[in-house]
Amino acid sequence: VGCVVWDAALVLAKFLETGACPLARRHVLELGAGTGAVGIMAATLGANVTVTDLEELQELLMVNIENNKHLVTGSVRAKVLKWGEDVTEFQPPPDYILMADCIYYEESLEPLLKTLKDLTGPDTCVLCCYEQRTMGKNPEIERKYFELLQRDFELERIPLDRHDEEYRSEDIHIVNIHRKQAVGP
Repeated sequence: VGCVVWDAALVLAKFLETGACPLARRHVLELGAGTGAVGIMAATLGANVTVTDLEELQELLMVNIENNKHLVTGSVRAKVLKWGEDVTEFQPPPDYILMADCIYYEESLEPLLKTLKDLTGPDTCVLCCYEQRTMGKNPEIERKYFELLQRDFELERIPLDRHDEEYRSEDIHIVNIHRKQAVGP
């Protein structure tokens, strides 16, 4: 699955290109980067990006970074990050975490949520873009993900009219996610 540029990645990359989020000189982390398309787009917009995925996708990420380095105005590097494991080397919390089509395996939901909790600070903005799928267990997995996510995070769906004019679809959603603020005694 990591060797394909999924539609949600194109939608998120083009959304970033609209300038909706100020990325210049910001610290950005992409989870489940696959080809790195979204993170590389952020780097072309001036962000300092770390694209992360499993060990077996590092070579592909390096090739894509190399092939696009002439477009990068910030910086971009690839690192291994397995969801649910230690994130110390990715601290302090980034300004942005980008995710495109990372919600599809039920087994990965808990590790992904742990990683999001471990990586986010009070000011981290998580942009999660996903294609709503109606086949098999997909609706159930998606429902469970957002249910679990809302325990620690606030969610705001970005309206379709704020997506790129050409790169948008009724079944591809972008959700802006922030850590819930701790309530005092």
